[in-house]
Amino acid sequence: MNAPAKHWASMGETTFVAGIWLLYWVHRLTGRWIFRICMAPVVLLHWLTRPTLRAASLQYLQRIHAAEGVFTRAPGWPQGLRHVALFAETMLDKLLAMAGRYPVERVASHGNQVVYDPATGLQGGILVTAHIGCLELCRALAEQLPGFKLNVLVHTRHAQAFNAVLHRLNPQASVNLIEVTEIGVSTALLLAEKVAAGEYVAIAGDRVPVLGSKTVQVDFLGHAAPLPIGPYVLASLLKCPLYLIGCLHQGPGYAVYFERLAERVELPRGHREAALQVHAQQFADALTRLLRRSPYDWFNFYPFWDQSHDV
Repeated sequence: MNAPAKHWASMGETTFVAGIWLLYWVHRLTGRWIFRICMAPVVLLHWLTRPTLRAASLQYLQRIHAAEGVFTRAPGWPQGLRHVALFAETMLDKLLAMAGRYPVERVASHGNQVVYDPATGLQGGILVTAHIGCLELCRALAEQLPGFKLNVLVHTRHAQAFNAVLHRLNPQASVNLIEVTEIGVSTALLLAEKVAAGEYVAIAGDRVPVLGSKTVQVDFLGHAAPLPIGPYVLASLLKCPLYLIGCLHQGPGYAVYFERLAERVELPRGHREAALQVHAQQFADALTRLLRRSPYDWFNFYPFWDQSHDV
């Protein structure tokens, strides 16, 4: 990894949408075990032929083990294969969730009272998230929390094809995908309307922006890492609460975790950068606590610590 690493968005879509679509129907017709049998050679081939993926996965697994001691021994290729295999299973669960076919009873919720109180209703806010688990299962969560409306900001250039599949499965899903490359004035106004209406906006806090270099440095798993400032600037502009939302594998299903990070995000003039760094570090620490529970659930298969900000 001595050469400058590519920006994550320039690495293309690696979810093999057509193959996942096919295997979704394999699952529909034959069930989970046949799906796993069919997926095994695909996962192995994917792992063997993508050295960047292998290196990035191993780097992450080694760093979370060094920082948190999550494995019984130092991770190697078996853990790397398991990491990619779990990602494949999660892609299937994303499709099942958006199609309304994932069993709601397998989705547990922890801390949702911080964003949903039946006595007072919803107040709206920003949910900073990461590429962990299956966020689309918040559709199932929405069925448990009537009135909970989630809007997810997604990077158009990176995930357009996969998002089209999700929309095709369920155009009326409770999870609304908003495709953006950057947050301009029109997007900010749209999001302000949604938050004012009591809706929530989820935005990734673990990938640098496509345009520009608007990041701050934080300590993540014992190493300096760039994180975007977008979630905190947005929460400051909209004058709304900031929450963490994360979804992890738990037992035979998933668990969705909520945590209030700030009632209001204040970015005082003259100390803006320092305030942004504090909020980003708070997110990195909360993300670490989640990954300590389920270390294979982080799906950033690119040189995260060594990434370039240029596309």
